[in-house]
Amino acid sequence: MSYQITFTPEAEKSLAKYKKSNPNAFKKVKKLMPELAEHPRTGTGHPEPLISGNSVTFSRRISGKDRLIYDIYDDVVTVLILSMEGHYKDK
Repeated sequence: MSYQITFTPEAEKSLAKYKKSNPNAFKKVKKLMPELAEHPRTGTGHPEPLISGNSVTFSRRISGKDRLIYDIYDDVVTVLILSMEGHYKDK
């Protein structure tokens, strides 16, 4: 079962920004997409559920300061990418 991947407007802006100014992060995100579609809870980038949230919100590492934050909706087989930049404000 493959999940459909969708983006919030904020995540789309971040992806466009990565494409222009951070090619390494852009490549990493592109590499994570097929994995998210196949198995969003395991794989590269140390996926983990967010502590202060519900059981659908997960994060994966893109870089030392950036995280891919996403929700997994099993009922509609969709992964919604919420954000990609600056998960850790102090780093």
